[in-house]
Amino acid sequence: MSKTTPPAAGLTKPLAAYSHARKVGQLLFLAGQGCRDAKTNAYAGLSLKADGSVDRYDIEAQARAVLANIESVLKANALDRAALVDVQVFLADMNDFAGMNAVWNDFFREVPVPPTRTTVAVKALPGLNFIEMKAVAALS
Repeated sequence: MSKTTPPAAGLTKPLAAYSHARKVGQLLFLAGQGCRDAKTNAYAGLSLKADGSVDRYDIEAQARAVLANIESVLKANALDRAALVDVQVFLADMNDFAGMNAVWNDFFREVPVPPTRTTVAVKALPGLNFIEMKAVAALS
C-alpha cells in the first residue's frame, strides 16, 4: 500500500499531475525537484536576456535551490537530509559536474552517511532548470 503526500506549504507547485512524494512501505520516493522558488516561482541562478531567453546560469545557485527544495519535501514528511538513501542527479551539461559536486559536498558535510548518488547528463530539462534531482528516503 502506498500513500501520496498531500501538497504542503513551502513546496513548489508541480508542473503536472504528480506528487512531490509518495510513501511506499518504509520508503519515501521524491519526485524530481528543480530550482524554482516555492514563493516566487522564479528559477534560481539565471541571467536572462531582454527576450527572456537564458544569457547564463549559475549551476551552484541552481544546485543549492534544488537541494533546498528536496529538503522542503523531506521536512513536509517529518524527515531531514540524513534520511536520504539514494539521489539521482540530472545535469543538462556534464561540464557542470564540479560545481554541482561542490554544493553537494557542502550540503551533506554533516551527514554521517551520505546517500548513494548517480549523476547523468541529459539533453534538456523542463523549464529553465539546468539541474534536477530525484531521491529516495528511508522513513525509519
